[in-house]
Amino acid sequence: MENALDKALTGPAFEKRIKRRNLRDLVAKIGITVGGLGVIGAVLLIMFFLFYVVFPLFMPASIDKHQQFALPGGTTEKTLYYGIDEYQTSGVRFTQSGQMYGFDLEKAVATSKASLPLNGAKITSFTVVNELQSLLAFGLSSGDVIIAKYGYQVSYPDNVKTITPQISYPFGEEPMTLADGAIEYLGARVSDSEIRFVFKQQGSAQIEARLFTKVESMLSDTITLEEDGSGQYLSPLKTRWLMLDSMGRNLYNINADGMVEYIDLSDVSEPKLIETVALVNNDKPSTIHFLLGDYSLMVGTEKGQVLQWFPVRQADNNFKLQFIRSFDIGGGAINHIAIEKTRKGFAVTNQAGEFHLLHSTANRDVGDLLIDVQGVGAVVLSPRANGALIETDNGNLVQLLIENEHPDVSLSSLWGKVWYEGYEEPTYTWQSSSASSDFEPKFSLMPLTWGTIKAALYSMLFAVPIAILAAIYTAFFMDKQTRQWVKPSIEMIEALPTVILGFLAGLWLAPYMESHLPGFFAIFIVVPIGIILFGYGWTKMPKAIRQKVSVGRRAVLMIPVVIFLGWFALQLSAPLENAFFSGDMRTWLTNEAGIDFDQRNAMVIGFAMGFALIPTIFSVAEDAIYNVPAYLVNGSLALGASGWQTLVGVVLPTASPGIFSAIMLGFGRGVGETMIVLMASGNTPLMNANLFEGMRTLSANLAVEMPEAEVASSHYRVLFLSGLVLFIFTFFFNTIAEVVRQRMRRKYGSL
Repeated sequence: MENALDKALTGPAFEKRIKRRNLRDLVAKIGITVGGLGVIGAVLLIMFFLFYVVFPLFMPASIDKHQQFALPGGTTEKTLYYGIDEYQTSGVRFTQSGQMYGFDLEKAVATSKASLPLNGAKITSFTVVNELQSLLAFGLSSGDVIIAKYGYQVSYPDNVKTITPQISYPFGEEPMTLADGAIEYLGARVSDSEIRFVFKQQGSAQIEARLFTKVESMLSDTITLEEDGSGQYLSPLKTRWLMLDSMGRNLYNINADGMVEYIDLSDVSEPKLIETVALVNNDKPSTIHFLLGDYSLMVGTEKGQVLQWFPVRQADNNFKLQFIRSFDIGGGAINHIAIEKTRKGFAVTNQAGEFHLLHSTANRDVGDLLIDVQGVGAVVLSPRANGALIETDNGNLVQLLIENEHPDVSLSSLWGKVWYEGYEEPTYTWQSSSASSDFEPKFSLMPLTWGTIKAALYSMLFAVPIAILAAIYTAFFMDKQTRQWVKPSIEMIEALPTVILGFLAGLWLAPYMESHLPGFFAIFIVVPIGIILFGYGWTKMPKAIRQKVSVGRRAVLMIPVVIFLGWFALQLSAPLENAFFSGDMRTWLTNEAGIDFDQRNAMVIGFAMGFALIPTIFSVAEDAIYNVPAYLVNGSLALGASGWQTLVGVVLPTASPGIFSAIMLGFGRGVGETMIVLMASGNTPLMNANLFEGMRTLSANLAVEMPEAEVASSHYRVLFLSGLVLFIFTFFFNTIAEVVRQRMRRKYGSL
């Protein structure tokens, strides 16, 4: 016997088997190592790619001096306004004497000169009518007003593209008479059908308003203006700035100390003072400009701050001017403010000769550059915000090249409350697009993150109790033969496409739940009580009947009972609704309880997504409980413990790491679920825990908006950032789950 064993463990055949086994072990080791490293590498590559796409969002702007040349038209005249074309090839300069100088930015030379038809009068006031349409208005010493529009004519002399600045007069070259004397302060707004003027004559305390209706000639394209109303307002303030908003309805009369009269000009014939407010404290304004959209007042101060104010609707439905945010620039007084024409960004120059680029919504200083220590003044941003022109105090014009792709994103705008224009208070809001050019992007990730957690938690509230209790009964109490049918049947549900569940939830479950709302709540009372009563009744039945069904199969008897109880609860819907909710629970919730109700809400998501999570949680938890060593169970029973005592004292503690893993796997799937929440939640990015309102999750938002996002835009990168947040979110909770699972394994491993 020993000789045979020695012979089997020695010799060429044995060594050959050992080599084959060692080779297989080596191959397996290498394969597992490569596979594991490959998985880790793939995850790291995904994370690296997400960081690569997201990183530019938080990069500062790149601002460079491109060139500097002598001021077109010289330094003897005061500059009223600068314009620049979108390609940064040419620009215009309007001066106090009524001259328009065109210049070539590529060659840094003046190219043209034109004069406004002043008819011997002088310019005494100036205002920008519409920054986007390049409309300007000039008030004259004669009491007249000229509305001019500048633009750029493209021609090809000698096959060379040439851009020539030009000026036109949309309402005719003949000045419009508004007053008897010189117009000292002027505001004007043009709409599709009318034009509004507000002005103040020199030496007068009275602000006057005029409304003109546009009349288009049927024989030509000319437009004439017919006066349609006028009004006056006697102001106690000595005007320094007269600002009229884009709709021509809000007028701000501001003095040199920063006191502002907020005047309602909805009815031109009856201007009404809404309030008088101090725009600055212990400081004075140095310049004031509207932000894009002409809704927000940007107030530059002598101490180097920029303050943002805009009207806010109050609880009594009236508007009041509200301070929103401030930007601390420093470097002395703010000399000039220029706005971006497509975003809520703006630029300022200050007494220290610095240029600063900022964004209002993001509350962010995205970049700055020292231009000239001797001082700088007027500044204008190009239409694409990729360049700027700055006038220096020593008579030069500096051209800047700017790369500033994502100024509208900051940590505060992503995760903090932001006070958006037109909103009554700071909010968490996601609204990534609009048809308006002066739209304020709202990229708050808070409602999406909240919606993700809300959807996962409500679905887990439904799925976890059912899945865990079902796993306990199937693994511990059910006989093996029945288990072989039940477990695969439940696991097969996991193969059901979630798009089918979302389709059924959105088109069938949501409207059915809305029409049977009391019945669905009755299920949570009727079904548990009915099961307890059935169990009690079963114990009172004759022993001969009870013994015909083995203990491990008695759960099958509950299937028709649960179905009947659910049906019965739903049949109670109409009686309960008539008895307690005046025949309509949804209306009662809205009108009496003050709870908003949407048909596709979190309750629908709880049922639909919870149904999708049950197989995952059940399968893992059931395996963990079933695989508890038999000797532990038998030992407990042998020592006199009952089945329930063994379950609570031995089985559940031993299987707790697996049960916890099952719950966390379900939560992870709930966080990443897309199609169910996409089709059944209403996709409304709300920040509340209301069971009867919907939500929008990070994953659903990616599915909805990624196909329409412009590549490399802020919207596109923020969507990738939401994907990164979802990635980190899942990684964080999985890591916590693994740490807890390992601690539980060490704690109960001695069992």
